[in-house]
Amino acid sequence: MVIGAAVVLFIASFLDLLSYDGAPNAWDSLGNAFGVYMVGVIGAALIVFSRSQPQPRKVVGLDLGQFGVAATVFTAWNMFWTIIDLGQADAGAGLVLGLIASLVLAGGAVASPLVPALKAPLVGAPRPQAVQSPYGGQPQPGQGYGYPGAQQQPFGAHPGQPQGYGAQPQTGQPDPAQAHAPQAQQGSQGGGAPAGDFTPFWFAVPVARPLYGEDGSPSPIAELAPGTWYLAVEQRGPGLVAQTQDGRRGVLQDTTGIQRG
Repeated sequence: MVIGAAVVLFIASFLDLLSYDGAPNAWDSLGNAFGVYMVGVIGAALIVFSRSQPQPRKVVGLDLGQFGVAATVFTAWNMFWTIIDLGQADAGAGLVLGLIASLVLAGGAVASPLVPALKAPLVGAPRPQAVQSPYGGQPQPGQGYGYPGAQQQPFGAHPGQPQGYGAQPQTGQPDPAQAHAPQAQQGSQGGGAPAGDFTPFWFAVPVARPLYGEDGSPSPIAELAPGTWYLAVEQRGPGLVAQTQDGRRGVLQDTTGIQRG
Protein backbone atom coordinates (compact mmCIF):
# COMPACT_ATOMS: atom_id res chain seq x y z
CA MET A 1 0.00 0.00 0.00
CA VAL A 2 2.80 2.41 0.87
CA ILE A 3 4.68 1.62 -2.34
CA GLY A 4 1.55 1.97 -4.50
CA ALA A 5 0.58 5.30 -2.93
CA ALA A 6 4.12 6.61 -3.44
CA VAL A 7 3.98 5.71 -7.15
CA VAL A 8 0.64 7.50 -7.56
CA LEU A 9 2.02 10.53 -5.72
CA PHE A 10 5.01 10.64 -8.06
CA ILE A 11 2.72 10.47 -11.11
CA ALA A 12 0.52 13.25 -9.69
CA SER A 13 3.54 15.57 -9.55
CA PHE A 14 3.52 15.68 -13.39
CA LEU A 15 -0.19 16.56 -13.67
CA ASP A 16 -1.68 20.06 -13.69
CA LEU A 17 -2.10 21.62 -10.27
CA LEU A 18 -5.08 23.76 -11.35
CA SER A 19 -8.00 23.03 -13.67
CA TYR A 20 -7.27 25.33 -16.63
CA ASP A 21 -5.28 24.91 -19.81
CA GLY A 22 -1.58 25.56 -19.43
CA ALA A 23 -1.67 25.22 -15.64
CA PRO A 24 1.72 24.42 -14.09
CA ASN A 25 2.60 21.12 -12.52
CA ALA A 26 4.70 20.50 -9.43
CA TRP A 27 7.93 20.38 -11.44
CA ASP A 28 7.47 23.95 -12.66
CA SER A 29 8.47 24.90 -9.12
CA LEU A 30 11.27 22.81 -7.63
CA GLY A 31 10.27 23.96 -4.16
CA ASN A 32 6.85 22.39 -4.68
CA ALA A 33 8.19 19.24 -6.35
CA PHE A 34 11.03 18.46 -3.96
CA GLY A 35 9.57 20.22 -0.92
CA VAL A 36 6.16 18.48 -0.99
CA TYR A 37 5.70 15.65 -3.48
CA MET A 38 9.16 14.11 -3.32
CA VAL A 39 9.21 14.38 0.48
CA GLY A 40 6.37 11.84 0.56
CA VAL A 41 8.04 9.61 -2.03
CA ILE A 42 11.35 9.67 -0.13
CA GLY A 43 9.50 8.99 3.12
CA ALA A 44 7.91 5.90 1.57
CA ALA A 45 11.32 4.72 0.35
CA LEU A 46 12.76 5.11 3.87
CA ILE A 47 9.89 3.08 5.35
CA VAL A 48 10.34 0.26 2.85
CA PHE A 49 14.12 0.26 3.34
CA SER A 50 13.77 0.20 7.14
CA ARG A 51 11.24 -2.67 7.02
CA SER A 52 13.49 -4.70 4.73
CA GLN A 53 16.34 -4.70 7.28
CA PRO A 54 16.61 -7.35 10.01
CA GLN A 55 17.39 -4.63 12.54
CA PRO A 56 16.27 -0.96 12.60
CA ARG A 57 18.73 1.42 10.96
CA LYS A 58 19.44 4.76 12.62
CA VAL A 59 21.10 7.96 11.41
CA VAL A 60 22.28 10.47 14.05
CA GLY A 61 20.11 8.61 16.55
CA LEU A 62 16.91 8.76 14.46
CA ASP A 63 15.16 5.64 13.22
CA LEU A 64 14.80 5.75 9.43
CA GLY A 65 11.32 4.23 9.54
CA GLN A 66 10.05 6.86 11.98
CA PHE A 67 11.62 9.62 9.91
CA GLY A 68 9.84 8.24 6.82
CA VAL A 69 6.48 8.23 8.63
CA ALA A 70 6.97 11.89 9.61
CA ALA A 71 7.79 12.77 5.99
CA THR A 72 4.60 11.17 4.65
CA VAL A 73 2.46 12.93 7.27
CA PHE A 74 4.10 16.26 6.35
CA THR A 75 3.24 15.76 2.66
CA ALA A 76 -0.40 14.92 3.41
CA TRP A 77 -0.69 17.92 5.75
CA ASN A 78 0.81 20.27 3.15
CA MET A 79 -1.36 18.96 0.31
CA PHE A 80 -4.52 19.32 2.39
CA TRP A 81 -3.94 22.96 3.28
CA THR A 82 -2.81 23.78 -0.25
CA ILE A 83 -6.20 22.72 -1.61
CA ILE A 84 -8.02 24.54 1.21
CA ASP A 85 -6.10 27.71 0.38
CA LEU A 86 -7.01 27.75 -3.33
CA GLY A 87 -10.06 29.92 -2.75
CA GLN A 88 -11.98 30.45 -6.00
CA ALA A 89 -9.57 28.42 -8.10
CA ASP A 90 -10.34 24.81 -8.88
CA ALA A 91 -7.82 22.14 -8.02
CA GLY A 92 -6.39 20.20 -10.91
CA ALA A 93 -5.66 16.49 -11.20
CA GLY A 94 -2.18 16.99 -9.76
CA LEU A 95 -3.51 18.37 -6.48
CA VAL A 96 -6.55 16.09 -6.15
CA LEU A 97 -4.69 12.90 -6.99
CA GLY A 98 -1.72 14.05 -4.92
CA LEU A 99 -3.92 14.65 -1.87
CA ILE A 100 -5.57 11.22 -2.14
CA ALA A 101 -2.23 9.48 -2.61
CA SER A 102 -0.60 11.38 0.25
CA LEU A 103 -3.48 10.55 2.63
CA VAL A 104 -3.31 6.84 1.75
CA LEU A 105 0.48 6.96 2.07
CA ALA A 106 0.39 8.64 5.48
CA GLY A 107 -2.37 6.30 6.70
CA GLY A 108 -0.41 3.21 5.68
CA ALA A 109 2.79 4.54 7.21
CA VAL A 110 1.12 5.36 10.54
CA ALA A 111 -0.81 2.08 10.66
CA SER A 112 2.25 -0.12 9.99
CA PRO A 113 3.64 -0.06 13.58
CA LEU A 114 0.14 -0.16 15.11
CA VAL A 115 -1.55 -3.03 13.25
CA PRO A 116 -0.06 -6.44 14.22
CA ALA A 117 -0.53 -7.85 10.70
CA LEU A 118 1.62 -5.02 9.28
CA LYS A 119 4.44 -5.25 11.80
CA ALA A 120 6.16 -8.22 10.20
CA PRO A 121 9.43 -7.37 8.42
CA LEU A 122 9.46 -7.51 4.62
CA VAL A 123 12.22 -10.14 4.73
CA GLY A 124 12.68 -12.99 7.18
CA ALA A 125 15.55 -13.37 9.57
CA PRO A 126 18.76 -14.30 7.74
CA ARG A 127 19.94 -17.88 8.07
CA PRO A 128 23.17 -17.90 10.06
CA GLN A 129 26.24 -19.34 8.45
CA ALA A 130 27.45 -22.69 9.74
CA VAL A 131 30.34 -22.38 12.18
CA GLN A 132 33.53 -24.06 11.05
CA SER A 133 34.77 -26.96 13.10
CA PRO A 134 38.16 -26.81 14.88
CA TYR A 135 41.35 -27.46 12.94
CA GLY A 136 39.87 -26.05 9.74
CA GLY A 137 37.22 -28.76 9.36
CA GLN A 138 33.90 -27.88 7.77
CA PRO A 139 30.78 -29.30 9.46
CA GLN A 140 28.50 -31.40 7.34
CA PRO A 141 25.17 -29.86 6.20
CA GLY A 142 22.68 -29.84 9.04
CA GLN A 143 25.37 -30.64 11.63
CA GLY A 144 26.81 -27.21 12.38
CA TYR A 145 26.89 -25.76 15.87
CA GLY A 146 23.27 -24.94 16.66
CA TYR A 147 22.44 -24.43 12.99
CA PRO A 148 18.67 -23.90 12.69
CA GLY A 149 17.08 -27.13 11.57
CA ALA A 150 19.75 -29.38 13.12
CA GLN A 151 18.68 -31.57 16.04
CA GLN A 152 20.42 -30.24 19.15
CA GLN A 153 20.87 -31.63 22.64
CA PRO A 154 19.78 -29.41 25.55
CA PHE A 155 22.25 -28.03 28.06
CA GLY A 156 23.94 -30.78 30.08
CA ALA A 157 22.41 -33.69 28.12
CA HIS A 158 24.43 -36.62 26.85
CA PRO A 159 23.96 -37.95 23.32
CA GLY A 160 20.80 -40.03 23.01
CA GLN A 161 19.27 -38.72 26.25
CA PRO A 162 16.38 -36.23 25.77
CA GLN A 163 16.88 -34.35 29.03
CA GLY A 164 15.81 -30.86 30.07
CA TYR A 165 17.90 -27.83 30.82
CA GLY A 166 20.73 -28.68 33.26
CA ALA A 167 19.48 -32.23 33.87
CA GLN A 168 21.89 -34.77 35.32
CA PRO A 169 22.75 -37.95 33.37
CA GLN A 170 20.83 -41.04 34.40
CA THR A 171 22.64 -43.48 36.62
CA GLY A 172 23.61 -46.90 35.39
CA GLN A 173 24.55 -45.71 31.90
CA PRO A 174 28.26 -45.60 31.05
CA ASP A 175 29.71 -42.27 30.04
CA PRO A 176 32.80 -42.48 27.80
CA ALA A 177 34.03 -39.16 29.18
CA GLN A 178 34.27 -40.66 32.71
CA ALA A 179 36.92 -43.18 31.69
CA HIS A 180 39.23 -40.48 30.32
CA ALA A 181 38.47 -37.53 32.59
CA PRO A 182 37.46 -38.69 36.08
CA GLN A 183 38.55 -35.42 37.66
CA ALA A 184 36.35 -33.41 35.31
CA GLN A 185 33.44 -35.67 36.21
CA GLN A 186 33.97 -35.08 39.91
CA GLY A 187 34.10 -31.32 39.38
CA SER A 188 30.72 -31.41 37.62
CA GLN A 189 28.84 -33.23 40.40
CA GLY A 190 27.99 -29.93 42.07
CA GLY A 191 25.28 -29.35 39.40
CA GLY A 192 25.19 -28.35 35.74
CA ALA A 193 27.42 -29.52 32.91
CA PRO A 194 31.12 -28.62 32.96
CA ALA A 195 32.23 -25.73 30.76
CA GLY A 196 34.06 -28.08 28.37
CA ASP A 197 30.77 -29.85 27.49
CA PHE A 198 29.09 -26.71 26.18
CA THR A 199 28.36 -26.78 22.44
CA PRO A 200 27.75 -23.44 20.69
CA PHE A 201 24.30 -23.11 19.17
CA TRP A 202 22.16 -20.55 17.35
CA PHE A 203 19.22 -18.96 19.12
CA ALA A 204 16.67 -16.18 18.77
CA VAL A 205 15.02 -14.09 21.48
CA PRO A 206 11.21 -13.68 21.72
CA VAL A 207 11.49 -9.96 22.54
CA ALA A 208 14.26 -7.37 22.46
CA ARG A 209 16.74 -8.00 25.28
CA PRO A 210 19.93 -6.21 26.33
CA LEU A 211 23.37 -7.74 25.99
CA TYR A 212 25.78 -6.80 28.77
CA GLY A 213 29.56 -6.70 28.65
CA GLU A 214 31.58 -9.70 29.79
CA ASP A 215 33.39 -7.47 32.30
CA GLY A 216 30.19 -7.15 34.36
CA SER A 217 29.43 -3.57 33.33
CA PRO A 218 25.81 -2.59 34.15
CA SER A 219 25.42 -0.73 30.84
CA PRO A 220 24.29 -2.80 27.83
CA ILE A 221 26.67 -3.00 24.89
CA ALA A 222 24.00 -4.11 22.38
CA GLU A 223 20.38 -5.14 22.08
CA LEU A 224 19.29 -8.51 20.71
CA ALA A 225 16.29 -8.13 18.41
CA PRO A 226 13.63 -10.80 17.75
CA GLY A 227 13.71 -12.40 14.32
CA THR A 228 17.53 -12.51 14.20
CA TRP A 229 19.77 -15.51 14.92
CA TYR A 230 22.64 -15.09 17.39
CA LEU A 231 25.39 -17.52 18.35
CA ALA A 232 25.69 -18.70 21.96
CA VAL A 233 29.39 -19.45 22.52
CA GLU A 234 29.53 -20.06 26.27
CA GLN A 235 27.34 -20.60 29.31
CA ARG A 236 27.92 -18.05 32.07
CA GLY A 237 25.96 -19.13 35.15
CA PRO A 238 22.25 -18.87 34.29
CA GLY A 239 23.05 -16.68 31.28
CA LEU A 240 24.72 -17.13 27.92
CA VAL A 241 27.68 -15.45 26.28
CA ALA A 242 26.28 -14.46 22.88
CA GLN A 243 27.97 -13.15 19.77
CA THR A 244 26.20 -10.64 17.50
CA GLN A 245 26.42 -10.50 13.73
CA ASP A 246 29.06 -7.75 13.87
CA GLY A 247 31.32 -9.86 16.12
CA ARG A 248 30.54 -8.26 19.50
CA ARG A 249 30.30 -10.58 22.51
CA GLY A 250 28.34 -10.07 25.67
CA VAL A 251 26.26 -11.78 28.35
CA LEU A 252 22.56 -12.41 27.84
CA GLN A 253 21.27 -12.54 31.40
CA ASP A 254 17.62 -13.32 30.59
CA THR A 255 17.42 -16.59 28.60
CA THR A 256 13.76 -17.38 29.26
CA GLY A 257 11.76 -18.25 26.18
CA ILE A 258 14.66 -18.24 23.74
CA GLN A 259 14.27 -20.30 20.57
CA ARG A 260 17.13 -22.63 19.75
CA GLY A 261 18.01 -23.16 16.12
